[in-house]
Amino acid sequence: MGKLDIRNLRKVFADGDQSIVAVDDLDIDINDGEFLIFVGPSGCGKSTTLRCIAGLETVTSGEILLNGDDITHQPPTERDIAMVFQNYALYPHMTARKNIGFGLEMSTDMSGDEIDRRVSKVAEMMGIGDLLEKKPGELSGGQQQRVALGRAIVREPEVFLMDEPLSNLDAKLRTTMRTELQNLQQDLGITTIYVTHDQTEAMTMGDRIVILDGGELQQIGTPLECYYEPNNRFVAGFIGSPSMNFFDVEYSDGTLVHDSFECDLSEETREQLAGHEGALTLGVRPESFDVRGERGPETIAAPVTVTEPMGETTYVYVDIGDQQYTVTLTGERVAETGTTLELAIPEEKMHLFDAKTGEAVKSRSVSNATNVSVDVRA
Repeated sequence: MGKLDIRNLRKVFADGDQSIVAVDDLDIDINDGEFLIFVGPSGCGKSTTLRCIAGLETVTSGEILLNGDDITHQPPTERDIAMVFQNYALYPHMTARKNIGFGLEMSTDMSGDEIDRRVSKVAEMMGIGDLLEKKPGELSGGQQQRVALGRAIVREPEVFLMDEPLSNLDAKLRTTMRTELQNLQQDLGITTIYVTHDQTEAMTMGDRIVILDGGELQQIGTPLECYYEPNNRFVAGFIGSPSMNFFDVEYSDGTLVHDSFECDLSEETREQLAGHEGALTLGVRPESFDVRGERGPETIAAPVTVTEPMGETTYVYVDIGDQQYTVTLTGERVAETGTTLELAIPEEKMHLFDAKTGEAVKSRSVSNATNVSVDVRA
């Protein structure tokens, strides 16, 4: 079992005469065996939360429960939790074998032979069985990361905590290690909390994502829920690459009015927007624009300023009014700088947010946008 419950967690740091709230009233239930991702911009509180769970930071208020037991004030050595750090934190004078087994030597009464057996088994699992006698300075970044992971795995903890463990790797190795980590976590079935600032990692790795901003929980859900059904404008803009486009519009008499275009809405959408007359924010994913072959009453003339061919897709930057927006095209479609795209915004792909609060008033549905049934989502 590795069920972790965070109850009204609050962490405040004193800075002279001022107090900085790093984590504010965080409340999350993490299921046994779940791969949960904490994501958000720098300073959002994700690493602080992880350190509170590990016992490396003192909690200001709230509770942390592991399998129903309160571990809020237990020392780190008694929590049955293993942490993998961003900088690996390997002992440079020890071999990989010694680094992996060091925690067992310090915290258990296992014999040397038993520790060696467990270390060798984990090393083979991590693909570093032939590197056990090398020291960290003789290993590549990816190999050092595997040693750090092996040190956590060999303890067979209830919970893994990973604090941006791939950020020091090059892009190609990071992609490979993402897949390896997912396979490893599924094979071991150990509850894992993974912190990253990279929303691509969050979307591709987690069973669920916890999105934080300013120490506050913005949304928790599956990657597809957070992408298609964002709670607010912050989540909509943070999840997805390239990020969502936003237009300031006025809603009146069933029509969205922008300085450069107007959109007449269906009766169904008008019912959704009842009570939301006035200023709204229209959100459109770059891939959601409908590129038309010719000018029409529903199209928006969008001059192309920059193109970024990526192979399978092309990112096109266009001007609408006095703002620049992003359109994603398939790689086979050519849009040259200086030409003009005729764009339409399909109503079913629109996102609308309250202009003052940023809260979502209309989003796409996961089940309508994909083949994922709402009834079977985790």
